Amino acid sequence: MIASFFRARDKKSAMSFSDKNEEVSVSFEFFPPADLNNAGRFWDSIDDLASLNPSFISITYGAGGTTRDRSLKILQRILAETSLDPIAHLTCVGSSKDEADDMARQFHAAGITRLVALRGDPPGGQDDFSAHPQGYANATEFIQGLSKVADFDITVAAYPEKHPESPSLEHEIDVLKQKIDAGAKRCITQFFFDTDVYLRFVDKARSSGIDIPIIPGILPILNFSRVQDLAARCGAHIPAWLIDLFEGIETSSSTNNMLAAAVVIEQCDKLYAAGVRDFHFYTLNKSDLARAVCHSLGVRAEGEST
Repeated sequence: MIASFFRARDKKSAMSFSDKNEEVSVSFEFFPPADLNNAGRFWDSIDDLASLNPSFISITYGAGGTTRDRSLKILQRILAETSLDPIAHLTCVGSSKDEADDMARQFHAAGITRLVALRGDPPGGQDDFSAHPQGYANATEFIQGLSKVADFDITVAAYPEKHPESPSLEHEIDVLKQKIDAGAKRCITQFFFDTDVYLRFVDKARSSGIDIPIIPGILPILNFSRVQDLAARCGAHIPAWLIDLFEGIETSSSTNNMLAAAVVIEQCDKLYAAGVRDFHFYTLNKSDLARAVCHSLGVRAEGEST
């Protein structure tokens, strides 16, 4: 079923992953578990993916600092107990400039010098963003403020289908340029399922003078209903063929997992064929699918057969 489906969709996109001879770099995103005292599976997933020697692992940060303490403890443990290079997400939503700067100082004092700097989504129950009266109005202002706190290495977000609040893709490109001018060194995209959308965005960014890495954010479909909710909130389009593919499939079933693996492998296959060599995976704190895709990309643990 799976093989015939993808052959019917796009015979021309087929590529043997054994043909991928150029080095591929991968990175992974995790979010803090609700209970750090009962987080064995979380750490197992990190250990599993750490064996692939990722370029970095990022830990998210809740709106208004709701997971700040948990994020910081996780980052400190990663620094102390692994050789991983951790990146901390940091948002300014719901905080004054002084409060946001103080959060950044705490991370820097703990040894965290790399940040994903984000404005952040509105807190739960709010549809529209409203800046704190004494806060940073957007990510660009936040990055400018962070540069005065310490010499952080800054990563930012990019939106190939534009941020829900952006009036146009041209505006989205302009905002990204502003963040780069403020000090951003690379960007990671919101997840997408139409590879051509990402490639067109990169072309448009390059033609606008943007030359920093634009790393595609890849979301394995562990739970299609949840993915639909996430996509609706961030403005990511879900193609009709993908909706049809997962219709009637039970979440977390073996069929779901096989389909999810096939979808993301095909996506990464197309990206590789287009010249992409850096991949960022939104793991949702589970390692199995991300590891399977990495295996297909030729990214394997030391001693693992190729």
